[in-house]
Amino acid sequence: MSQHPSDPYRTPQTAPPARSLPRRDMRDTTRGPLTPPGTVLSSKPPQQSLELAQRYELLNRLGVPPMANEDFDDLARDMATQAGFLYGFVNLFLEEQTFVGLHQPPADSGYVIVGRTMSRDHGWCPEVMARKKALPLHDVHASPRFSGNAVVDAVRIRSYFGAPLIHDSGTVLGTVCVIDPEKRPLAEARRLRDIVINASAQVLDHITRAPVR
Repeated sequence: MSQHPSDPYRTPQTAPPARSLPRRDMRDTTRGPLTPPGTVLSSKPPQQSLELAQRYELLNRLGVPPMANEDFDDLARDMATQAGFLYGFVNLFLEEQTFVGLHQPPADSGYVIVGRTMSRDHGWCPEVMARKKALPLHDVHASPRFSGNAVVDAVRIRSYFGAPLIHDSGTVLGTVCVIDPEKRPLAEARRLRDIVINASAQVLDHITRAPVR
């Protein structure tokens, strides 16, 4: 993974920076049946409510609890390492974006330390969910559409590559993505896009074929 020796925000600190991704701490979740809260579902537009119910039904059927998981953490780390990015995520799109897989810098690195959940409205994964295909952003400031973002402000992100998690049934469960404080050369965009697309296939293969720890 890139160590970013020239990054001005890498000054060692005794505690993580105060700013972080907009988030709430992940709620405790058991391996029992997943029941989407009715109050949340009823407050959403009908299409969003239907899609959310479909995700819960599929996760129940696959036996995948929406909680932090070692296997998904490993997959997020491998994806970030291949890309040379500081952060990697396996993200289920539920009431919140829920990072069941997470790789990030050590707590004493001087970089922002993120939590396991984030609002559905933040970041670029909502765009990936809507378009149902990979989104390569070698420099998020290259496009006004993607430059203004709460994640940019909180973590000073300059590059993002994400791909959707689309089950064989057609249900879009979430995304995989990598983010980093440094922009990437445009010439690297295709290689990095392919890394997250391949990681998406690995995550889907894992959740459909292997028991989750």
